[in-house]
Amino acid sequence: MLRIYNTLTRQVEPFTPLTPGELKMYTCGPSTYQPAHIGNYRTFLYEDVLQRYLEYLGYKVTRLMTLTDVEDKAIIQAKKEHLTIEQLTQKNEAVFFKDFELLGIKKPDYPVRASQAVDQAAALTAKLVASGHAYWYTHQGVKNAYFDPLKFSGFGKLSRLDMSKWPKRRRRYHKDTYPGTPWNMGDFIIWHGCGLEHVCYKTAIGSGRPAWNIQDAAIVTKYMGYSIDIACGGIDNLVRHHDYSIAIAESASGRQFARYWLHGGHLYVNGEKMSKSLGNVLYVGDVVAKGFSGAQLRFYLIYGGYRDELDFTFEKLSEASKRLELLRGMVGDLQKAQQPRDSCRGDSYVGRLTAEFEAHMNNDLDVRGAFDTLTETVTGIHKKLGTLPMEEIENVVSDLRRIDSVFRCLF
Repeated sequence: MLRIYNTLTRQVEPFTPLTPGELKMYTCGPSTYQPAHIGNYRTFLYEDVLQRYLEYLGYKVTRLMTLTDVEDKAIIQAKKEHLTIEQLTQKNEAVFFKDFELLGIKKPDYPVRASQAVDQAAALTAKLVASGHAYWYTHQGVKNAYFDPLKFSGFGKLSRLDMSKWPKRRRRYHKDTYPGTPWNMGDFIIWHGCGLEHVCYKTAIGSGRPAWNIQDAAIVTKYMGYSIDIACGGIDNLVRHHDYSIAIAESASGRQFARYWLHGGHLYVNGEKMSKSLGNVLYVGDVVAKGFSGAQLRFYLIYGGYRDELDFTFEKLSEASKRLELLRGMVGDLQKAQQPRDSCRGDSYVGRLTAEFEAHMNNDLDVRGAFDTLTETVTGIHKKLGTLPMEEIENVVSDLRRIDSVFRCLF
């Protein structure tokens, strides 16, 4: 049975879906005002491995990914590039899904832009205002809606926020996001009234746009309902973003939003956080330009614990690529093997590869353990190529193909 680390409980737990044999999975996608970098793709890759392994186990997975195309940063960046928001975000979105193909990431069933769920964001805002969880307030001549965290019992439960430190005096935060990852200790904006930026939608609650803080909850509840099985993202989403989504969705429905929450660790470059000021932000195209394949980059980013921090250097990528190519070479030899003149039965490998693979993957997606054990076993098989019957080799290759439906880098 698959056991995964649930950030909500801080424990490794057996995975049990709400509905036997099927599940709903929500993953935080990119903010498309800028291209995604390899740190972002590390998150999308562990989520891809999770989805593929659940499908390997026989589950029917319905996956949704949010695409943030309407926010303060997109408005600012579009002006800088003299583009409309649609031109800017859809240009970056096209590159994003092209990188998905290169890295072997399965495109979600529902890749949904925030602009496609404005109606639901407006409906949620109206509902939250009516229930007293949110309220209207005019800031600099613009009528906005704000969520009051003190009105939601259990606010901050995902990040284990100490609410005893919450200020007694009301504070309001008017922007979609703020620099860094501090907690904004106050009421957060969920709906922007029409301001000077002229980015407005006509809705049942008036003209305006949904704040970033309500967008994921609006997208997920519109397309998947108010209760899902798994929610995923990067560790940075633990500050503000995911707890905001929980508070909004659960205040509106009175039901648990997601049973399992998974968060991936940061990716560093040469020991430092990626930053434009440091000039060390790396994109998939930068790595490919150095002569590496999408499969090699995929392997490097999924190899190891998804919750651990990972440091990227081209030297480490080169070493990991050699490890991958060694196994790929042996797999290629198995594919080209011919019936030996003298074969003997010996030990059977039927089911052994998949059993070893599942033993590691069921342990909170232990890709490193699964790959290393697979390499060791395949090395032993490779040494016996001259004596193994073709039927045995064909069974091994068949099992490897099934395993590679998850890894997506062996063939």
